[in-house]
Amino acid sequence: MNLRRQLLLISLLTLVLPWAGCQFIRETESALREGQQQMLAGTAQAIADSLAQFPDEFAVQRRGTASGDASEQVYGHPLASPPLVDGYFDDWALPEPSLASLRGENASARFAVGVYRQSVFLYADVHDDAVVYSMPADAGGATRIADSVELVSAGDAPTGPGIGTAVYIFAAEAPGNLVPNRRTAEGAVDETRIAAHWQDTANGYRLEARIPRQLLGTRLGVVVMNANSRGTPAVRMSSFSGETPGRFVTPSPLLQSVAAGYVQADMQLIVSDMAGWRLAQAGEFSESNNGGTPGMASSWVRMAYDALLEAGDEALLAELDPSGREQQEYILEALSGEPATTWFRSPQSGRAVVAVAQPIWSGNVQTGAVVLQQGTDAILSLRNRALSRLMNFTLIATLLVAAALLGYASWMSFRIRRLSSAAERALDDKRVQADLPSARAGDEIGDLSRSFSSVLRQLGEYNEYLRTLASKLSHELRTPLTIVTSSLENLEHEPLTEASAEYTARAKDGAGRLRKILSAMSEASRVEELIENAEPETFDLRAALTSTVSAYADAWPERRFSLVADDTKAPIHGSPELIIQMLDKLVDNAVGFSSAGNEIVIRLKSTPGKLVLSVTNPGPPLPERMRSQLFDSMVSVRTSESGKHLGLGLFIARLIAVGHGGSITAFDVEGGVTFEVHVPAKDD
Repeated sequence: MNLRRQLLLISLLTLVLPWAGCQFIRETESALREGQQQMLAGTAQAIADSLAQFPDEFAVQRRGTASGDASEQVYGHPLASPPLVDGYFDDWALPEPSLASLRGENASARFAVGVYRQSVFLYADVHDDAVVYSMPADAGGATRIADSVELVSAGDAPTGPGIGTAVYIFAAEAPGNLVPNRRTAEGAVDETRIAAHWQDTANGYRLEARIPRQLLGTRLGVVVMNANSRGTPAVRMSSFSGETPGRFVTPSPLLQSVAAGYVQADMQLIVSDMAGWRLAQAGEFSESNNGGTPGMASSWVRMAYDALLEAGDEALLAELDPSGREQQEYILEALSGEPATTWFRSPQSGRAVVAVAQPIWSGNVQTGAVVLQQGTDAILSLRNRALSRLMNFTLIATLLVAAALLGYASWMSFRIRRLSSAAERALDDKRVQADLPSARAGDEIGDLSRSFSSVLRQLGEYNEYLRTLASKLSHELRTPLTIVTSSLENLEHEPLTEASAEYTARAKDGAGRLRKILSAMSEASRVEELIENAEPETFDLRAALTSTVSAYADAWPERRFSLVADDTKAPIHGSPELIIQMLDKLVDNAVGFSSAGNEIVIRLKSTPGKLVLSVTNPGPPLPERMRSQLFDSMVSVRTSESGKHLGLGLFIARLIAVGHGGSITAFDVEGGVTFEVHVPAKDD
């Protein structure tokens, strides 16, 4: 991973700052919300104490009496306006889930009961595969069993006792308005004070009716009788299981009036009895402005906020239960006698609601619970504005830091690459370049540059010492060697024993080999001087090779030499003597690594702007460990006559090739090795 990517990753650490800021904002929001909950809890307690003086409004089931099953009780939804009795539900202003369900064989039904002033409204939607209408009684007085909706009332009327049990039967002879039949213990009569309408649907029928409140008691139940065309007994679907219907729960106008005096803006107050039925509801939430934060319309910004904020219960749980019976956990906790607090938040709308539930005690008897809910738009606005500023500033700061680090990393990478390139170019064929960039910088890169310069300077001095060592040794050893050689020659004229003569011959042979070594060392030095002082000329390299290869055949008759070249001229600008000397070294190397009878191939190929001269000989492949040192001074890879070869031939060949602006390489071929020289061609 390069330096820029590393610093970019490091720049991500700046995200720790907004994370810490978000944590602080979350803590602040929690503290503000807890303060609002405590305030609402105190307000709810005061309202509960005020409502405790109306125990009769809660219809408390005293100890020792049957409390009844709350699921069988019928709730009268408060209506804002009287619906038109026409068999349609859309003018009730109630949601569809407010319809209670009844189920039976081959049929199902939904119903709702509403209250508007002194009128009770009934709506029933029955799914029936075959609607059976009512028929007039026959001559024998028997009536045909038909589909019907029954409203069962029991208990005292609101205006006083004595209403007893009454069943209102709605059975139509045809779609349209109808008059229900009222049956009591005294008999059956048509009840003309009730308005009702029967309407057929594609899968059943609908019934809507308006009943005066004084005709109904404190208990109410709905029964749907499903008959069929064969006259078999009708199937009964009922809202209650026994003979007596459940309690008819209606909102209390008195509690509604008292509750309306306590609500404030963006606040909702709910009063429920011990079964959770809403007896009063006042106030409503104002339209949410999504926290009042500009720029919050973007969905990805909202998703980012939601990921950072503390999660609450779904805000839909704060809505009024469409059935009229509140069963949320915090309300059930209050109905069990313990105060409860909670809060809700909707990710979609941004709405957040704080809710508290407080039990209502009338003396030692709990009569119900009061629920107080309030929106937290003020807190949300403060929080969202803080988050918006934090995220905007963080985004800008992160971009600036990333840009600064990227620029700094690019500058550092440029300096390092420049130092690396200079270090690679520091070693050339003649001397070592010790001056590196950034040497005057005071940072770590400057220290590294100065360290490299010091090492290269010492390496240059040592390389210069090695480069001149051959000429120095050749000069210094030549005089002592001459003295030793002349002394040995003089000693040969003296009378010597056989052993002394043998030793003298060995010493003379060693002196001769030493003289050859000194000559080779001197040759390398002379080649460097010749390259510097030679006067180049243009000549035909092909013609020079033709005569030279013929001479090689005479010098090494046990080898076969062949020249492969184009018929055209190969002009080159340089020193003919040095080029032929380079070829001599390559051919000598080829002869040394080949065997008697082998063929050594010399090729000359012309390419655009360049001449390629190669020498190929059979023999062993190049050793892997010596490939990079093959053309260095005093390096030999010969396995025979170890210690008798100085290894300057290929070094001299490289000096001549580089001196003519070319290069030399070596590589393995099938069954041998090829040395290839590339030199610039002279334009005609």
